[in-house]
Amino acid sequence: MKHPVPAVLLLLVGAALLRITLFGDVALRYVQEPLRPYLAVTGAVLILAAALSRVRDGRGDGHGPPRTAWLLVPPALALLCWAPPALGSYTAARNNPKIVADYDHFDPLPTHGAVHLSLTEFTARVQQEEAQSLRGRTVVLSGFVTPRTDGAWDLSRLLVSCCAADSQSLTVRMHGIHSPAADTWVTVTGTWHPSGTLGTTSAAVALNVDSLQRIPEPKRPYVDRPPA
Repeated sequence: MKHPVPAVLLLLVGAALLRITLFGDVALRYVQEPLRPYLAVTGAVLILAAALSRVRDGRGDGHGPPRTAWLLVPPALALLCWAPPALGSYTAARNNPKIVADYDHFDPLPTHGAVHLSLTEFTARVQQEEAQSLRGRTVVLSGFVTPRTDGAWDLSRLLVSCCAADSQSLTVRMHGIHSPAADTWVTVTGTWHPSGTLGTTSAAVALNVDSLQRIPEPKRPYVDRPPA
């Protein structure tokens, strides 16, 4: 008796991995860019293993899998047809906060105009920069919306070292504007919200928002970059 279930599972999972790595940037929802080739190779190996499994079954060398193996077919098929989105506000609200490393120095800011910063640099300048260069300056940040239980909201980013499983969150508290829907990607413009002493750890990592613009989710959602 032939048992095609193992080969079908290998084929589905292998095809799903190739789909998310070779056709678009879906894989970057789950892993960092350097790991993308490894996913593609894994997908190819699984497809080859599926072909070899069918050859072995045709020779009568296969062993019957347990009936519960059929339960793995729907999630494998779902992975092929519908890729889950990148992590978002649910994770950010429950995640370990990212500890921003101490900066050795800060480059001078432009003398005029708004300052485009990553959430990492904004956090560091607010709590570490003794020169207090952000005082009164207009700042532009981008990230996704994380609603809070008290009715306020945070601008968030998730950072990963390897893959989504090791994510850590960066958040900046928003003041002065109503929260958009959870997980909406936005660019915000405003000034530091004066609370605590700027340039020390007592300073609030927060922004008084003057304007907000909705933006598409970036192709690399786990990379903390200044807005374009």
